[in-house]
Amino acid sequence: MIIAELVIVPLGEKSLSRYVAEVVKLLDKKGVKYQLTPMATIIEVSNIDELLEIVRDAHELMFRLGAKRVSTTVRIDDRRDKERTMEDKVKSVMEKVRGDWYQGTYPGHRSG
Repeated sequence: MIIAELVIVPLGEKSLSRYVAEVVKLLDKKGVKYQLTPMATIIEVSNIDELLEIVRDAHELMFRLGAKRVSTTVRIDDRRDKERTMEDKVKSVMEKVRGDWYQGTYPGHRSG
């Protein structure tokens, strides 16, 4: 499973929400699992080819929407030894935050 962070910015635009909305519609149409965040969209796909197709399609979509210049950034987490999902990764961190790990005595832990 590949989890990737996708940031596409049509340069020169003040508001990006309409562009982001169109990318989300594209992801829905393709049946891609995603998580929208304030700064990026996280997607979960089964292989690198699928990811690169989605990135290409989303990047090109910006030009079809009228952008003259587009900056696209992709960060890829491709783990092949173990099946992981977005939810698994968040759950693992939150268990440690709540103190479910090593009884809350890990570095940075604050009691009270």
